[in-house]
Amino acid sequence: MKNVAIFASGSGTNAENIARYFSKSETVKVAVVLSNNKNVGVHARVNKLGIPSFVFSRDEFVEGTPVLAKLAEYQVDLIVLAGFMNKISDALLGAYPGKIINIHPALLPKHGGKGMYGMHVHEAVVAAGEKESGITIHYINENYDEGDVIFQAECEVLPTDTPDEVATKVHALEYAHYPHVIEDLLK
Repeated sequence: MKNVAIFASGSGTNAENIARYFSKSETVKVAVVLSNNKNVGVHARVNKLGIPSFVFSRDEFVEGTPVLAKLAEYQVDLIVLAGFMNKISDALLGAYPGKIINIHPALLPKHGGKGMYGMHVHEAVVAAGEKESGITIHYINENYDEGDVIFQAECEVLPTDTPDEVATKVHALEYAHYPHVIEDLLK
């Protein structure tokens, strides 16, 4: 059995989607969810599925020791970021080289980097007059959104689309593809 840890900072829809996808798997399990915010919906979403969740301070994430201890306790094989809003520390990068992935709501290298997350990305896509957007699943390195690309999927952006409409299309791609890519990586 391969164990996945999900890092999340928000409502947890992607985390819940991933957890539900693997809930009956005999080879992959979402073992634990870690967050930097105790007041977000991800905890309730995954706890109702029987998945434990823990909160760590920013300093604990940066220093790494308590987070690494929790990952070791759950024998984590892969860390999956799902709306996680902290930069991954050198301690975690060193302990899990090539074992931390993220999903970005655009086709990198466009519309990536510090501050480019959530609606900021969709607003930038519309403002730039892009004809397509999508998702990029990539490995994490020391720079925002610069790790090696694992997978991309596109969706059309119409000239009349609002950022909210682009977000809806991109979320559909996230839910459809992220669990499959995780599964493929762990085979």
